[in-house]
Amino acid sequence: MPAKVPIKKSPAPPKAAPSKPAPPEPAAPPQPAEESGAKAPDNPAVIPETPAPVTEAPAADSSSPAAVPENPGGDAPVPENPTADAPVPENPTADAPEVPVVEPAPEPVKETPPPKDEPPSAPGNLTVDGIDATSLSLRWKTPETEGTFAIDGYLIEYRKEGSEEWVPANKEPSISTHYKISNLNTGDKILARVKAISKAGSSDPTALEHDVLIREIVDRPKIRLPRYLRQTYVKHVGETVNLVIPFQGKPRPQVNWTKNGQPLDPKQANVRNSESDTILFVRKAERKDSGVYELTVQIDDLEDKAKIDIKIAERPGPPKSIKLVDVWGFNAALEWTPPVDDGNAEITGYTVQKADKKTGEWFTVLENYRQTNCTVSDLIIGNSYLFRVFSENLCGLSEKAAVTKDAAFVKKQENTYKPPEYKECDFAEAPKFTQTLTDRTTTNGYTTKLYCSVRGSPKPKIVWMKNQMEIREDPKFRSLVNQGVCSLEIRKPCPFDGGVYTCKAINSLGEATVDCRLNVKVAQ
Repeated sequence: MPAKVPIKKSPAPPKAAPSKPAPPEPAAPPQPAEESGAKAPDNPAVIPETPAPVTEAPAADSSSPAAVPENPGGDAPVPENPTADAPVPENPTADAPEVPVVEPAPEPVKETPPPKDEPPSAPGNLTVDGIDATSLSLRWKTPETEGTFAIDGYLIEYRKEGSEEWVPANKEPSISTHYKISNLNTGDKILARVKAISKAGSSDPTALEHDVLIREIVDRPKIRLPRYLRQTYVKHVGETVNLVIPFQGKPRPQVNWTKNGQPLDPKQANVRNSESDTILFVRKAERKDSGVYELTVQIDDLEDKAKIDIKIAERPGPPKSIKLVDVWGFNAALEWTPPVDDGNAEITGYTVQKADKKTGEWFTVLENYRQTNCTVSDLIIGNSYLFRVFSENLCGLSEKAAVTKDAAFVKKQENTYKPPEYKECDFAEAPKFTQTLTDRTTTNGYTTKLYCSVRGSPKPKIVWMKNQMEIREDPKFRSLVNQGVCSLEIRKPCPFDGGVYTCKAINSLGEATVDCRLNVKVAQ
């Protein structure tokens, strides 16, 4: 069912000054509908009245609002808002007044609320940066997320042990990520926290893990790690590990050792501490003593750490296998696989040796060789050789070596000359002109020549013809053949010597012909 819209009433107009009411006029008698010729209204309750004359009211003051008569229509009172209090009939001729239809109000549009401003995340890694008799210095990291707005700064608060009240250390947000809380009392235990502030609000606080004792620290804890311990410290199995590491700090700091993040086993290593140094002692080192040792010196929340990488190594085992791959000329090819046990250290190379079976003495061929295959050269023809390979790490060569099972015998090469065999090539070819004759024009009485070139095997015979007639022994014509170039000289030609000249090459495989036209002009 649609909700009805409430209709507000308009305020009543201000009352005007009282005026004398007009005298009522006598009402006219009702006329029957037949006589007046007008149809009587269906609703007798609604009878139009003759408007009464309105008496002009005296003019009101210019400062007051315009006067409006309270009842301009007669004796009946006029409602303040006629459209709201009394329904207006849609059809005045209807029998009964109808109730006005109230249209349903449109459903209000639900507006999506604007996104809520997100404050920054909590600062990270709040640590103590310094302590003295009356102050505490803190340091932290910026939040991972800033939220909706940029960070305006940080608020630092602290409380004393046994109190629940957090006291602000700074009135205005600190822009820096470190702050010093001053005016503290010596001997108090203080717990501090920090919050990031932006326009969207403050973040969750980040507090110290435990209370900090406010006291004078004359010297901050500091480890003075020797230079030789700043890289991997290597000892052989069975040797003694005795590390003396000095440190400083006043009052005396607390010293703590760990191995690979776990507390030291007193059965494997002993620790002795003094006011100025600490000693890590292992009487007989084993490979399981290898690892990363971490030293921590701490005064309250101030600490210093140092890591020492200790490696207990021994000689590696020999290569797993070795194989003689090939022997040729003065050379032998070897191949092997890395050792199974590297001695808890990286394999730095291999040493390859050879021995003549006649003498049995070993000679080093390659040292610090990093690949797992090689070629041994300069072997003596007719001798047999054995080979062996040692693996090597920072502790030295392996105690044993991998030796080849089979000896490499260098055979003597037989130098027997065999002449090369050549296949006979057939150069036989039918005649073929590589350069044809070209048409020419000459002048009467001037000697001219015709040229062409031919090849063929066996050497072809050259025949010249004029107008399909073979030119025989005629002193006017001279035919020459030089390295396949054929020429025909015509001495002092006349117009009668013009015509078609043909050169024919003939051998046992065939023949070929070319021709041209010669024109002889008469000089004028």
